[in-house]
Amino acid sequence: MKVPGEPLPAKPIPAEKPGSVDAAIRAVLSAAGAGRVFSPVDFAHLGSRAAIDKVLSRLTASGTIRRVARGLYDVPRTHATMGRLLPSTEEIASAIANRGSLRLQPSGAYAANLLGLTEQVPIKLAFLTDGNSRTIAIGSQTIILKHTTPRNMATAGRISGMAIQALRHLGRIHVDAQVIARLKRRLTPEDRAVLQDDAALAPAWIADIMRHVAQDDG
Repeated sequence: MKVPGEPLPAKPIPAEKPGSVDAAIRAVLSAAGAGRVFSPVDFAHLGSRAAIDKVLSRLTASGTIRRVARGLYDVPRTHATMGRLLPSTEEIASAIANRGSLRLQPSGAYAANLLGLTEQVPIKLAFLTDGNSRTIAIGSQTIILKHTTPRNMATAGRISGMAIQALRHLGRIHVDAQVIARLKRRLTPEDRAVLQDDAALAPAWIADIMRHVAQDDG
């Protein structure tokens, strides 16, 4: 039974003749399902760049996939009442990272929101990166990639990296007992262990908070 408001299943990807680059790409798209974001790099093992670009162009023209930004495509998810949905930030970030072999670290208000330290969802989602700085507009959402130092990327992709960036965004004077308690409730014992291990990589005042959060309540 269809639940009202539930996303509709994705349309099956039409088959193409076996053995072709077209068929291979369609097989990857079908296996991944709706919502996944791709770049041409994801299909580099299947054929030449020219052949891949040609297939992606055909699939875009037919509506099988959608171009969401320069060099980024998705298999659109369709909602019963809202129509085609934009891909999630996580899927977009993953595709960007894969395309350029980059590391990304949520930062600023976005990191604070992901950790539940602020309720406001920022329109501009900021990531630190070891790649080039750039801005990507997808629908009404803006993703900002900001090149940073190796030290800031030392904890990229770990909960400690997100905590460091969230606390830095809030600022020392705004990180009170309530914020610390909220952060502590949000984290698993495994997360706290990571904070303890990575505290030395944070600025001194944030390192103190990370060690405090990592302490066992028992």
